Amino acid sequence: MLPKKLQNKLDKRQQDNAFRQLGTSNNLVDFSSNDYLGFSKSKTIFDNTHQYLLENNNTQNGATGSRLLSGNHKLFTQVEQQISDFHNSETALIFNSGYDANLGFFSCVPQRNDIILYDEFCHASIRDGINMSNAKAYKFEHNDLQALEKEILRFALNDNDMYVITESVFSMDGDSPDLKQLSKICKKHNTNLIIDEAHAVGIFGKNGNGLVNELQLEHQVFARIITFGKALGCHGAAILGSQKLKDYLINFSRPFIYTTALPPHSLATIKAAYDELVIQIESEESQLNQIHQNIYFFKSEIERLQLQQLFIDSDSAIQCCIISGNEQVKHISEALKKQGFDVKAILSPTVPKEKERLRFCLHSYNSSTEITKVIQLLATFV
Repeated sequence: MLPKKLQNKLDKRQQDNAFRQLGTSNNLVDFSSNDYLGFSKSKTIFDNTHQYLLENNNTQNGATGSRLLSGNHKLFTQVEQQISDFHNSETALIFNSGYDANLGFFSCVPQRNDIILYDEFCHASIRDGINMSNAKAYKFEHNDLQALEKEILRFALNDNDMYVITESVFSMDGDSPDLKQLSKICKKHNTNLIIDEAHAVGIFGKNGNGLVNELQLEHQVFARIITFGKALGCHGAAILGSQKLKDYLINFSRPFIYTTALPPHSLATIKAAYDELVIQIESEESQLNQIHQNIYFFKSEIERLQLQQLFIDSDSAIQCCIISGNEQVKHISEALKKQGFDVKAILSPTVPKEKERLRFCLHSYNSSTEITKVIQLLATFV
């Protein structure tokens, strides 16, 4: 039997129509996954990964231990150098997932009595890491840089370090802060700026290397968190920063120290995904170009059908339609599925009440016909 307190929490979830269940694979038109460029299904990346391992006589299945024990196989050095070069960073340190990277960074870098200021819409992994920190943390209103600066000034006489945390593309809204202005504010007040680029890498930047690179802010940012499980279509994450920051994380980041390392195959897949992204850059018909064409077309269809008032303004691959109420947004999501389209309903408490939404994730492989049809169907339901 489940303890009564736990059963009560499950019962409450069901009463609120917010009960989570694992889904199953389907053949619906994909408007829900993070596979923005279709790299997770790329036969080229799959074949190149396999070929690389064969050519280097690497038939090892597992890492055998943490990187500080026996798991630091030579591919780590090669791929971390590839990543840091691509993103114009001094170093990169690979973690097993984006969640691990955020937990590992925020739980150990800000020290006791330091100040953390974070955007109220930051991802759960960031907030979980902050909760494990001994620093004092305060949220500021979403993308409100005036509110942020007021908070910075409130703690300006504090002799301890201050950390400002945001995302370059927010996972539940798809919008972005004014990173140029944000970096100026942080430089003015000598605060450490950390940016999670999970949903920007592979989409933004001339080379798909993120918004920080696109805006040439690499040297204004204390640390960047990037992930490989979205546009790059594989698994893992990395923290970009200075060599001293990397040394510190290796010594004090518990999710890094006490986790079995990624196996060689995962590292080879990351390498192959970056290689493919570089190749894509040189093609006018690349997935990178196609995803931006699809974003533009999706937004134009929203305007054509006069639905823009329901959508959060976004230039990213994440386009969100606000439909208040768990029951209503789930109903419309199911109706779209019956018509062949996989569009996820995002429920409270994942997002605030009355801000429940349909989250459309766009991909390079979505056709204009599919985009038009799903928007036309949406118009009949709202």
